Amino acid sequence: MNISIIAVGKLKEKYLKQGIDEYLKRLGPYAKVQIKEVADEKAPENMSDADMQEVKRKEGERILSHISQDTYVITLDINGKMLTSEKFAAELDKLATYGKSKIAFVIGGSVGISEEVQKRSDLALSFSKLTFPHQMMRMILLEQVYRAFRIMRGEPYHK
Repeated sequence: MNISIIAVGKLKEKYLKQGIDEYLKRLGPYAKVQIKEVADEKAPENMSDADMQEVKRKEGERILSHISQDTYVITLDINGKMLTSEKFAAELDKLATYGKSKIAFVIGGSVGISEEVQKRSDLALSFSKLTFPHQMMRMILLEQVYRAFRIMRGEPYHK
């Protein structure tokens, strides 16, 4: 399985980079995983709705440029479907079974994901009704993907 994580913005926090590197290493035997960073738009503190839409549109174009036609797209969205870790594992297993070997997870920027990216999404997934920093979501997502592979293979994992 080829997994891409397309994320808006550059990761600066050293502790998050270390955690991400650890999960990328752990995922090595299960899947080819790569992180693609797209530039975030400079946005003023007090944005109008039009400004927000423009920021999302520009970031969305950058995101879509990394997604091929044969890629199954999962967007991380606070309003998306909530799954248990076991159901998430079953979803990934089902994708692999039915030949969806290219999966892209999309983590939007601070103002969210454009309508165009939402339309391209095959599954909108929510990890919580809480809001997390989009940089931290990379590590949380990688941990859940790793956990999913452990579950799929019947290997022990921390509950």
